[in-house]
Amino acid sequence: MNIVIAPDSYKGFATSDHAATWLADGVAEVFPDATITAFGMADGGEGTATRFSGETITLPTTDAAGRLTEASYRYDRATKTAYIDIAAASGLPAVTDKLDALTSDTYGTGVLIADAQTRGAQRVVLGLGGSATTDGGMGILVALGAAPHDKHGYPLPKGGGPLDRLAHIDTANLNVAAAGMEFVLLADTTTPVCGPNGSAEVFSRQKGANDEQIAHLDAALAQLCNVAGVDPDAEFMGAAGATPVGLIWLSRLIYGTNEHVHVLPGAAVIAQELGLPETIAQADLVITGEGRFDEQSSHGKVISQIFQLVDATGDNTSERPAPVLAIAAAEFGVPPGDNVLAVQLEAGKDVADQLRAAGAEIARKFQERCMQA
Repeated sequence: MNIVIAPDSYKGFATSDHAATWLADGVAEVFPDATITAFGMADGGEGTATRFSGETITLPTTDAAGRLTEASYRYDRATKTAYIDIAAASGLPAVTDKLDALTSDTYGTGVLIADAQTRGAQRVVLGLGGSATTDGGMGILVALGAAPHDKHGYPLPKGGGPLDRLAHIDTANLNVAAAGMEFVLLADTTTPVCGPNGSAEVFSRQKGANDEQIAHLDAALAQLCNVAGVDPDAEFMGAAGATPVGLIWLSRLIYGTNEHVHVLPGAAVIAQELGLPETIAQADLVITGEGRFDEQSSHGKVISQIFQLVDATGDNTSERPAPVLAIAAAEFGVPPGDNVLAVQLEAGKDVADQLRAAGAEIARKFQERCMQA
């Protein structure tokens, strides 16, 4: 029996690597002779950079509130590629004590990008999940020497809120070497920039915004798109508070095209990096999970990618049956589907014990299904 375990992280409780290990421990209690392959997955959010090889670089920078902090990224000298999570410097957990959706910015991430260029990087793979910001990537641009101004020529304050007054972006002091690198943006959502399904409406509330501020940020991002010449309705453009918008503007400024910025679904890229498509094709049972399974889970998240890979096994020409899919989550906001084995973590226990118990319960449910078949 082949069992594949590939969960996302359980935010605030367990990394994806720990979750995979603990789920595997529980499965092994029921199926001690099974071949169990465990992967810690990521979708562009926290922990994405660690899925890639390279040395870990740590340096001082600022968090989304502008406070001094430290953040790390991976740098592969052989390929001259830096792997950076926007969550490392500009993530939500670090500023839960000082949430301000209008002023939070990505400046600290820009510091990491600039540092990578000084080490020889020519390419940045930027994970876009888990940000505390809705600034359209303007903080990154400022860290690289750009300066947003209003129509009177006055510089704008930090954050996404002031972008409703954006008229032009001054580039007299732009760090062209850093700004001109190739950017691969790993999105964890298909959300566009603006509108009822846009970045501000969907994500800014958890970043501290009220209804009035969400409307303000939506208008501000629309103005940024107008200045940058970016379609506010395009898929993926709303990831990380619409960070792709600012970086696409940079590419057009330097090269005249978008060709040096690639926006990709993060979970799909990580799955390929780990060899998951081939491994899942040989599996009998595939287990994934995250903290909360809800409507967002089907829009670019780890679980949606695992769903797609399992579904794809039904399209092959072999006689091997498609694997059974199982989900372990702390909370289910929506039903996962009729043919999915779903197990909710039991609160009140140590998180490792919760995940081991969930793995064992999934294995028993799978065993019952096999006996009934």
